[in-house]
Amino acid sequence: MKFFRNKKLIVLLVLLGVVVLCSLLMSYDKKVDFNTEVKPIINKKCISCHGGVKKQGGFSLLFHEEAIASTKSGKPAIIPGDPDGSELIKRLQSKDPEERMPYKHEALNADEIDIFKRWIKQGAKWGDHWAYLPVKEVEIPDTESDWAKTDIDKFILEKLGEQDLNPSVEADRPTLLRRASLDLIGMAPSKKIAEQYLNAKDGDQAYGILIDSLLASRRFGEKWASMWLDVARYADTKGYEADFGRNIWQYRDWVIRAFNDDKPYNEFITEQIAGDFFVNPTDEQYIATAFQRNTMTNDEGGTNNEEFRVAAVLDRVNTTWEGLLSTTFACVQCHSHPYDPFKHDEFYKFMAYFNNTRDEDISSEYPLLRQYDDSLQLKLTSLIAWVKTNASEEKAKEIHKFLKTGQPVINSIVADSMVNAIIGNNNIALFFKNNAIARIPQVNLSNVDQLIYRYSSGKPGGSMQLRLDKPDGQVIASWKVPEGPQYRNLPVDFKPQKGVHDVYLSYTNATVTNKDEIIVYFDWFRFSQQFPGKGKLGYEENKTLFWTLLEANVQSIPIMVENPSDRQRKTFVFKRGAWTSHGAEVQVGVPKTLAYAMPANAPKNRMGLAMWLTDKRNPLLARTMANRLWEQLFGTGIVETLEDMGTQGMNPTHKELLDHLSWQLMNDYKWSMKRLIREMVMSATYKQDSKVTEEAKEKDLFNKFYARGPRIRLSAEQVRDQHLSVSGILSTKMYGPGVMPWQPAGIWNSPYNGATWNSSAGEDQFRRAIYTYWKRTAPYPSMIAFDGAQRVVCSPRRIRTNTPLQALVTLNDSVYIDIAKYFALRMKKEGGTGVKEQIAKGYEWMMYKPISGAKLKILDNLYRTALNDYKIHPDKAKQILGGQLTDKYPETAALVIVANAMLNLDEAVTKN
Repeated sequence: MKFFRNKKLIVLLVLLGVVVLCSLLMSYDKKVDFNTEVKPIINKKCISCHGGVKKQGGFSLLFHEEAIASTKSGKPAIIPGDPDGSELIKRLQSKDPEERMPYKHEALNADEIDIFKRWIKQGAKWGDHWAYLPVKEVEIPDTESDWAKTDIDKFILEKLGEQDLNPSVEADRPTLLRRASLDLIGMAPSKKIAEQYLNAKDGDQAYGILIDSLLASRRFGEKWASMWLDVARYADTKGYEADFGRNIWQYRDWVIRAFNDDKPYNEFITEQIAGDFFVNPTDEQYIATAFQRNTMTNDEGGTNNEEFRVAAVLDRVNTTWEGLLSTTFACVQCHSHPYDPFKHDEFYKFMAYFNNTRDEDISSEYPLLRQYDDSLQLKLTSLIAWVKTNASEEKAKEIHKFLKTGQPVINSIVADSMVNAIIGNNNIALFFKNNAIARIPQVNLSNVDQLIYRYSSGKPGGSMQLRLDKPDGQVIASWKVPEGPQYRNLPVDFKPQKGVHDVYLSYTNATVTNKDEIIVYFDWFRFSQQFPGKGKLGYEENKTLFWTLLEANVQSIPIMVENPSDRQRKTFVFKRGAWTSHGAEVQVGVPKTLAYAMPANAPKNRMGLAMWLTDKRNPLLARTMANRLWEQLFGTGIVETLEDMGTQGMNPTHKELLDHLSWQLMNDYKWSMKRLIREMVMSATYKQDSKVTEEAKEKDLFNKFYARGPRIRLSAEQVRDQHLSVSGILSTKMYGPGVMPWQPAGIWNSPYNGATWNSSAGEDQFRRAIYTYWKRTAPYPSMIAFDGAQRVVCSPRRIRTNTPLQALVTLNDSVYIDIAKYFALRMKKEGGTGVKEQIAKGYEWMMYKPISGAKLKILDNLYRTALNDYKIHPDKAKQILGGQLTDKYPETAALVIVANAMLNLDEAVTKN
């Protein structure tokens, strides 16, 4: 019996050993996934010394070809298929602290080394990061549930099941009404829309009607434009120290209209990147390119215009990648990306797309779109039609472009070889003293017989000459300079010329005695052919019309216009990112690592770039926008780091769902943002109650798996707009220049131009937050307190904070006290006869549901406490009411205190 027992034990031990051995072999043979297993270890433990910045020992783990290449020792650190022969494994396992890697850091653990061994044994195969792979159609999870209302819910339900979580019940109608209204239009809905939804019999059908009504509202564009203006770094000033004003509000209005019109996202992007490249661009397409002109310009005296022109171009590159493609590309300016597969020279190939625009960091902000009123526009149309008939279509296009954009011209700041002349402030324009000479280098004079220049001069009696190639070269034109202190345009005709020449301007005036006096100021020069069609019927009238339009004082906005072919800039790699240290010259190009090529018919300019960006093979554009829309509704993106989907960004919580939404945006919805937003807000996921259970806290504290509805603090704009709307004073006026609602004196300090904050009057002081004038060096304080973006650079994501400053704003800021005053007056006027009735009605206006008895009692007690105080101290009541005095001002003032408290309730400043 003992023998049999021992034999049985031996068999069991052998079987156990076989199982253990098989499991070890299976574990060793299990396919290693580079992206999820190897890359995280490399990024965390290795890349700081062996990546895009440093390549210690000549070894880099950033690119596959570098990882398996020979190091400084002459041998590769990784030999695919041979972990034992790979120096990498030897160094990871070494006991010598001078040999062991990571050097002077904690050693890798056994599991991490084992992953490397198995990976090398299996061939050291590389893998592309998920975000850089094309978006493909995703199979919808097969989940059987009455809860799921859309495909979104099926993805969410699948993940909830993996976490052993259940979704929450649907929120009540008042909650959904407020949530959807804040998310879609950023404010309270109209009374009609609210009552239709709350009183409807069929809740689901009524909810669909509610969503469609909100999507169709003109308020929709105002809410969603705020999101995009952060990306576009929109502001009403130029930035830097001087921070002068900039007239660019029409771009903001273009964005609002684009969202309201549901402009397809691919068109939305194309027009902002390359609207000026369309055949006969419309004013709207030109205005769209102001997206790129939101870059800062530096008007401070003594600054180098080329330095800050380059800075603006770099900013356009970084904004395109971070804002549109969720990729941290900025570091590639100085070196290859430390973590993602982008090489140093690829930054400058991409920069070349933006390096040939006409803007040059000058204070006048050329090029500008000139916007004619209806009368002048009719004249322009008539003029262009005449030129097309009597000259050519090409000449008509040229004249139309010049009258609309003022381009192409040569800005006077390019002048050099100056005698008795300077560039004012080193960056403004060309200034002439008496007996002055200046060169305009490399002017293409082929078939040119006219100079038009913009200037001003306060002295009569001046004469000018135009010479070729040398200061004393051939004179091709001489003329008298008319006096005129205001800028004006002057034509100078000469015989037709050929070739490219340096052109010299000279000025003399015998009446001037002060040799240091500035006499003539030059703005720009245009070398072109004279007005066409001479001898044709209507020539004189249309030539006069041309000059009328050119001299017209019209509204304008900074836009993008490309350099003409004869003034193209070269683009070079900047060594270590320094704009003064040029390396190799590069041509336009996009990174090779995104696994798809430039479209075959794409031109080598910004329109070609726009085609590449909006190509459905682009893995990042649709993913980025789908993720951004989700973040706006749910509080956090599927990839939390909206600015970075790269290997250092957060992993997506629902990768398949993100790809599904991205695929829908491009294909099913034809790039319609409204349709994708509708899909999200119609989901059961979005409609869940936001109450938190103890189980949910334990399993999913931050709601990453969406077992409950979103609960987040309102944005800076939503706080203001909601309070204005429930108080009954919100202006419905749309568009136009930025307005200045009240703020304390002294916030602005503008020593350069003495600009002051002039508080708006009438309804302008109660306009939506999106219309508030935005100064980069002094943004509107209350919105900054609620995490508004400063908009100095692209801001892909606002990080929500919770600070005492926010409560101090809504409790004490004069604007919010004023809003509370109007809220109280509305409650008194429309809320009924009794104080309790008025408070209850006011709460209902905010939350669309009855106030609880306990809360009403607290607010009523607050009213009575304040009333007693104001009866004893009537001056305090008069002070809080300001100009709104009534025969019962203590009672009204007490109600203002209650209104202020109500607007500060947690549920009032939170989307529950």
